[in-house]
Order: sequence, then structure tokens, then C-alpha cells
Amino acid sequence: MQKQKREIALHTKREILKEYVYVLIGAAIVAITFNVFLLPNRVASGGVSGISTILDAVIGWEPAYVQWAFNIPLFIAGVVFLGKQFGAKTLVGTIFLPFVVFLTKDFGAWTNDPLLASLFGGIGVGLGLGVVFRGKASTGGTDLAAQIINKYTGLSLGTCVAIIDGLIVLTAAIVFDIERGLYALLALFVTSKTIDLVQVGFGRTKMTMIITEKQVEVREGILNKIDRGVTKLTAYGGYTDSERPILMCVVDQSEFTKLKQLVKSIDPTAFIIVTDASEVLGEGFNRA
Repeated sequence: MQKQKREIALHTKREILKEYVYVLIGAAIVAITFNVFLLPNRVASGGVSGISTILDAVIGWEPAYVQWAFNIPLFIAGVVFLGKQFGAKTLVGTIFLPFVVFLTKDFGAWTNDPLLASLFGGIGVGLGLGVVFRGKASTGGTDLAAQIINKYTGLSLGTCVAIIDGLIVLTAAIVFDIERGLYALLALFVTSKTIDLVQVGFGRTKMTMIITEKQVEVREGILNKIDRGVTKLTAYGGYTDSERPILMCVVDQSEFTKLKQLVKSIDPTAFIIVTDASEVLGEGFNRA
């Protein structure tokens, strides 16, 4: 029992350490991306980094200082108004990201094409934030402001984020020009899609719902020939109101063709519904 407790404690410490590493790596990716793509091309794609890009252009303020000036008070406000739910990892991300921005400020632009900067800047920021989120933290900033507004106004969190980022992009369009505002919107869109990709992967898993008169044979074929589990659901036909079992099975994309051929060979009249499964956790798939 004592040995098991020690192993659990050691595993927990390793997981916490891994999460901190995720936060540091993710924040560093966001910071470097900001300096080499977004800032030199004046792409203010929302968030505190977007605000710092605008203030750097208008007043000449150091972006890292601006980000600290916004991030730290927002973190404190988040703790005051929302409770101590953010934890040390979010504080680390909040402080470390501007620090890396400061350290890498002389890296210089990797491209002077604003379209390329928007695309690769969006990918880099999305990749970094996705890694931070995998560390169960955030980099603070306007996300905390959105959560505070959400709590006290009743607006959905998505609406609050959209309003804040929208105002920043609109300000960029006014300060720079409409074209830069459009590039900022493009970068924002690419960032959100990249975060999803990092979080849930490439969606190479398929969930199938099979309605067949030969459900016993189909179930045994899936279990024995494809070596995948099957869940039997109870349903009722809308027209006949009679009970009709549905077989649910999740397979890798590489196994889907084999599954389809198997079902059709057993019952050519089977009805098959196929959807992408963003993430699958459990036996035979991801463990975490």
C-alpha cells in the first residue's frame, strides 16, 4: 500500500512537471511567433499581443512591457472576480510569455509578406496556445477579461471573446489600414483552427452507427475480424415503432474501409451512418 502511494505521488509530480513544461514551451512558441511574424508586419490579431502591436506602432512602447502591464493586472482581477481557479501555471504563462518576447525582440522578421505572416503567425500562435492548454493553463490576457465580462453580463464566453478581439482588430484597421485588419482576422481564424488541431488531432477516427437485420453476424465480424469493440444501442423505428438495435463502433480511418466491406458482405441492405470522432479516449485509442 505504501509503495503504491509513493508511485501515485511520483506519477502526480511527473504529470505536474510535464504540464509546466508544456506551459513554458507553448508560451515560448507564441512569443517567438509574435516577434518574427506578427509584430514586424503589424498584424494585430486580437489579445494583449494585438494591443501591444498597436501601441508599439502608435507610441513606440516596448511590446513586452505592454503585455506585462496588461497581463498581470488582468490575472489579479481574474483571481479577485473569478476565484483562485487559474493556479500557478497560468501565472507562469502570463509572466513568461512577455519575458520571451523581450528576449527575442531582435530576432527580426522572417517574412515581409503580410499574408505569409498572417498564415504562419496564426499557425504559430495556435500551436503555442494549444500546447499551453494541454498543460491545463492559459497565458491570461484578454481571455480573463472575457471571463469576467461573461460572469457579470450574462453574455456567452464566445461572444465576449469575439467582442474583445473584434474591437482590437477594428482598432488595428483604423490605426493601420483595412487590409491589415483583414490580415488580422485571417490570423485569428488560423489560430483558432490550429488550437483545435493541437487539442483534438487530425480527426482520423470514425464513429459508425450500423442498422442491420443481421446484427449478430455483423457484431461478431467486427469483434473477430477487425478486433474492435461494439456497443449495442436500443432504438425504435420511426415508421413501424418496432425495436431495432443499432451497433456503434469506433475505428481508425485505416480500418473504416475494411469495416464497410465487412458489413456490406454480411448485409448489403445495412444502413451505415459515419461521422468523424474528434478525440477518442480508452482501450485501443488515446490514454490521455
